[in-house]
Amino acid sequence: MNERLRRQWAGTEAIAVGWGGLTRLCQATGLAINTVRRGIAEVKAARGRRRRAADVRIRRKGGGRKALSHTDPGLPAALLKLVEPVTRGHPESPLLWSSKSTRKLAGELSRQGHRVSDRTVAKLLKAERYSLQANRKTKEGASHPDRDAQFCYINEQAMAALREGRPVVSVDTKKKELIGDFKNAGREWHRQGRAPKVRIHDFIDKQLGKAVPYGVYDLANNEGWVSVGTNHDTAEFAAASIGRWWRKMGRRRFPKARRLMITADGGGSNSSRSRLWKLALQDLSDQLKLELQVCHFPPGTSKWNKIEHRMFCFITQNWRGCPLVSYQAIVNLIASTTSTKGLTVRAAVDQREYPTGRKVVKEEMAALNCTPEEFHGEWNYIIRPRR
Repeated sequence: MNERLRRQWAGTEAIAVGWGGLTRLCQATGLAINTVRRGIAEVKAARGRRRRAADVRIRRKGGGRKALSHTDPGLPAALLKLVEPVTRGHPESPLLWSSKSTRKLAGELSRQGHRVSDRTVAKLLKAERYSLQANRKTKEGASHPDRDAQFCYINEQAMAALREGRPVVSVDTKKKELIGDFKNAGREWHRQGRAPKVRIHDFIDKQLGKAVPYGVYDLANNEGWVSVGTNHDTAEFAAASIGRWWRKMGRRRFPKARRLMITADGGGSNSSRSRLWKLALQDLSDQLKLELQVCHFPPGTSKWNKIEHRMFCFITQNWRGCPLVSYQAIVNLIASTTSTKGLTVRAAVDQREYPTGRKVVKEEMAALNCTPEEFHGEWNYIIRPRR
């Protein structure tokens, strides 16, 4: 089809589609919206009258205004110089610390003598295979030489425990949340114009405080427990949360268990280097009369912790767009979290005080009944009850 037939065909199809046809035709054919609009106007004008000779004139090939890339040969090179990553950090780069939107790019090109609009800049970028992209979290930093070996070790130990019917849990602290009418990321359905109003600034409310959710996820039964702390995320709080899970849920599931396997990150309140974490686990082992087999993930691999993508992500989805106005609201939202795989979660508020800055002396460490494993004993160890 020639130019006239092409735009009139597009106009006819847009009229046949009805509402939204103009946008759909532009997306499907790549024609400019003004071209399709002109086609629609010509089709409507042609109905009920005979075409005149002027109506069938066709612009000769190559006619019309030339593209800026032809009339201004230096334009593409000037544009690429602005957006190329190698210009970042260059002291003479005019857009070093500003967002490289098409409007700002067009403005800078105009200041350099290239008269161009933001729409033309977008076309030129697409022609050079550029697109809008977000940065992605893919760099993990320096990895330990035995990272993969530790993953294999954890998997072997967990699979062996599950085959024997022993409990295996994944533990971690979820992101701390401000209590009050603060903005929460995400959207939910409301009547138009009746969305909840929240505070502009996210400054902590000293009366309401913040929530510290510590989770325990049962790998065998797809169940979880979350203790919502009210002050600090300490090793004692982490151990107390594991103890509450055992008393509320674990003991019923594993009445004959004599050993509990715990997989945890290498940092935070359950850090592999924390003396207080081992001391708190020793006290927990003495109380529950359970052997605690602990395996830590290597540094920089916390996102592989099972609790992250089997429980915490569903909790975040469940309360998206909902202000966390109180501790009870958080507990209710967590307890109502489910998944298509049958996830169930229970939660409760832990109002006990867990002070920070506690020092563990050498005598307390010497009294631990802790046995390091042969493979990376700093990551893998067993804590047994003291007699």
